[in-house]
Amino acid sequence: MEQQEPLKLENQLCFPLYVIAKEITGIYRPFLDELDITYPQYLVMMVLWEHDGLPVNHIGEKLYLDSGTLTPLLKRLETKGFIRRERKKKDERVVEVYITESGKALQQKACEIPEKIFKKVNASSEDWMALKENVLKILSKLENK
Repeated sequence: MEQQEPLKLENQLCFPLYVIAKEITGIYRPFLDELDITYPQYLVMMVLWEHDGLPVNHIGEKLYLDSGTLTPLLKRLETKGFIRRERKKKDERVVEVYITESGKALQQKACEIPEKIFKKVNASSEDWMALKENVLKILSKLENK
């Protein structure tokens, strides 16, 4: 084996993962534009639709985002009226994030997005599940290293 083969782009796992993430995020863009949110904002909203009232650090843990990245996202969502941030009364260092009525209305509109993405990509549900399973396996290994 030549020394340079490990550096060939076609031999890299990270490259197709990067490209598929970029392409799928691009497919989301027109649907999210209709809702006036970005993909990272959509991820934050999905976490909150599932668990309203989470502290900022818990949202960051779920999305693998640090507070320097998450705080501007939350500020923009708050400016748009989808969330509100409140300092916890018992510990003012903790900021909790709540969905507003506008944020709940946004959820109703967003419910159609996963099906639209599924149809647009046109992959079988088996392919989706196998990909998700394998990616989650690798992610788990990375978390445990």
